[in-house]
Amino acid sequence: MLRGIRLISAAMSRLDKLRDAAKRKVTQVLGLPEDPICIMPYRGYGTPDRLYLKGRVLQDQGIKLREENASLWQNIRNMYRRFESDEIAGARVRAYFGTDQQEVISDDEGFFQVKFELSDQLSHCDRLWQPITLELLEPLPKNSPPIQVESEIMVVSEAAQFGVISDIDDTIMLTAATDLLKMIRIAYLGNERTRRPFPGVAEFYHALQRGQGCDDKNPIFYVSSSAWNMYDLFEKFMDFNHIPYGPILLRDIELSPDNLLSFEHESHKVEQIAPILDSLPHLPFILMGDSGQKDAEIYQQLVQHYPDRILAIYIRDVTPNNADRYRELEAIARQVEAADCEFFVFPETQIAIEHAIAHGWVDPKNSDNLRDRPHSE
Repeated sequence: MLRGIRLISAAMSRLDKLRDAAKRKVTQVLGLPEDPICIMPYRGYGTPDRLYLKGRVLQDQGIKLREENASLWQNIRNMYRRFESDEIAGARVRAYFGTDQQEVISDDEGFFQVKFELSDQLSHCDRLWQPITLELLEPLPKNSPPIQVESEIMVVSEAAQFGVISDIDDTIMLTAATDLLKMIRIAYLGNERTRRPFPGVAEFYHALQRGQGCDDKNPIFYVSSSAWNMYDLFEKFMDFNHIPYGPILLRDIELSPDNLLSFEHESHKVEQIAPILDSLPHLPFILMGDSGQKDAEIYQQLVQHYPDRILAIYIRDVTPNNADRYRELEAIARQVEAADCEFFVFPETQIAIEHAIAHGWVDPKNSDNLRDRPHSE
């Protein structure tokens, strides 16, 4: 049966590509107006000598910001447009960073990657975020002006004390991942304003970003198993809730039975986190996750593969009545602590803040206004 589902899924994927190509051809032949093409940049990261940024070229689906009281139909329509994106394969994109330029070509799903090898132009820079410009060279609609978009790259300097890598769902944002129906309602039937952060998260992450200083030096990365199609929603959610900027690393996935059945949460997160640790070999990290999925197990693997690189693992307890999960976390804690790494399970953000202050990762002066309260759904 599983083989049959995968064959059907593969056929559906091929039909989707043929449909998209036919739609573009008919539009061109009949001279119908096409949806405008846009570049969607994803915030990048790097060091003063090496930078990385990912993006996508697609037809603009007209996704609009929604108010908290937006109708169910409006939210569903936005979500449908996110996943019914018409990506542009073979698009030429030029990236400009300072005096450096680079041309790249988008792949079959419209994705492109930019990697800059720099001289010493950023060696004395003290700003965490640097501007980058992306320009679409082709395809361009007739008589179209240049299509450009501005984005940012997080440049991690030697001044950073540590980095933070955080899960999103049920770690900074209530998702109810352990309750399928509730998760679907929150994740797919709401919008960026109806989603709720756990109390104290924004203040805590800002304090971690400052560390023992007064400037934002410590980099924060966000990793999720959600599809790249959800990127704009996550970005707007964080902006609305004043959660610190950081690269948001998601997954290239089509909504198909095959992908849903074969998806491995652990391998995806390791694939996203390992390049961060490899690109910043001088920097120790704090890892943030939750007890609802396999974050603790994933982070335990990273402690083993990157000895002396992980300062602490923080796990938000979203399964307080699950005795089996509690025993699993206890076993993981023993192994992690044997590797000289802190492992801390917390029910409320304020308790994690106090733990971070006690270990010197957060300056009490940076947390004077940090207050938490029990979360109510």
